[in-house]
Amino acid sequence: MFVSLTTTHRPATDLGFLLHKHPEKAQAFPVAAGTAHVFYPVAEQDECTAALLLEVDPIRLVRGKHNDAFALGQYVNDRPYAAGSLLAVALGSVFRTAINGRCDARPELADTPIPLRIRVPALPCRGGHELAARLFEPLGWQVEAEPVALDPQVPDWGDSRYVDLKLSGDLRVSEALKHLYVLIPVLDNAKHYWVSGDEVDKLLRVGDGWLAEHPERELISNRYLAHRKAYVRSALAQLAESDDAEGELDNALTEPVVASEREVPLAVQRSESVLAVLKTSGARRVLDLGCGGGALLSELVKDPSFTEIVGVDVSARALEVAALRFERLSEHQRSRLVLRQSALTYVDAELAGYDAAVLMEVIEHVDLTRLPALEHAVFAAARPKSIVVTTPNVEYNVRFENLPTGTLRHADHRFEWTRAQFRQWADGTADQHGYAVEYLPVGQEDPEVGPPTQLAVFTRTAVA
Repeated sequence: MFVSLTTTHRPATDLGFLLHKHPEKAQAFPVAAGTAHVFYPVAEQDECTAALLLEVDPIRLVRGKHNDAFALGQYVNDRPYAAGSLLAVALGSVFRTAINGRCDARPELADTPIPLRIRVPALPCRGGHELAARLFEPLGWQVEAEPVALDPQVPDWGDSRYVDLKLSGDLRVSEALKHLYVLIPVLDNAKHYWVSGDEVDKLLRVGDGWLAEHPERELISNRYLAHRKAYVRSALAQLAESDDAEGELDNALTEPVVASEREVPLAVQRSESVLAVLKTSGARRVLDLGCGGGALLSELVKDPSFTEIVGVDVSARALEVAALRFERLSEHQRSRLVLRQSALTYVDAELAGYDAAVLMEVIEHVDLTRLPALEHAVFAAARPKSIVVTTPNVEYNVRFENLPTGTLRHADHRFEWTRAQFRQWADGTADQHGYAVEYLPVGQEDPEVGPPTQLAVFTRTAVA
């Protein structure tokens, strides 16, 4: 198994500092599957290439656990030759410090995107070479995934399930290694070891900063977690919580919230509650304010009763992710959906006149000093007929066992309100701008601390 990483950043040999492996040395590292060799085929000032060659010990493979579908599967397989989870584990072991983004010798370089080229010459790609593009392009890579022929001498046999993968782009080395670590086994859609609950934490840790906004995050989670439904639900619940904000993942939602005797992630219950309110209001033209990567938009566009849907976000990157999410929609569905970059704390005349607006898990990301500006832009200027606002109930945080006392659910939250604080804000905003307001719980309501999410429905009563 082989992977190479090349840069033309000058001096290119600084790649050795980033990887913590000296360009003038060939080094060998024992790993679970055999021996990982790191060497530099090219080490010049203008170009430097680091290579990792995994020499698999077939005896170790035979002695290890396996789940091959046929009797000789543990003896006859492609593991010694094709990239897969064995290579990903070797990458994680040999380049652990680089993956974490540490470089004491060149700290500023570790935080700087540099030109990179990656090649994995034999990579199983279950789903075709198009899948490689779907997984890597949203992360900023230019992708070439050339199918490998079953036998170049017999072209009639067609292509194998392997691709020669070439990636190029300007990224941080730590980002590049994280992408490979997760997506190599995802493309293979197989792992050589038993997948346990620890894999969820591993996926979220290595996927921090990119997986939450990836349009294929559900596919990635399913494949990486070997289609273990409970683990996938847990991972997706946490990813959904961070869909529209940067920073740490919401560690309060490792377990799904139970509702109606079935496990449903809180993020899903929240979307369902918002959709139910919109349907009841009769809204047809809807604004999703602070839409992030498009989680709620995905649900809105499925319902033909919403004839015009506008996703608004200040982040150009979030809107790019949302656009990629909707590339495969039909032309009719795309015609109902518009993505617009705009700051919610400034008046945007194009947002006026809609039936409804949604601020789902948005207000807590706004500084309290800027909240009046958001109120004016939404309630006074845009002034839709109805407005749906959801925000965390800070009182419920004590029910999340893995959330330290006094810690907010997300690193980007500027505040989290109690039920009384939320009602005080909502009542005052409604009175000031001519709206009536009612409150609904989201998630299972605790008799002592209330629901995990609080929801307010504002209905316009006064004529503008």
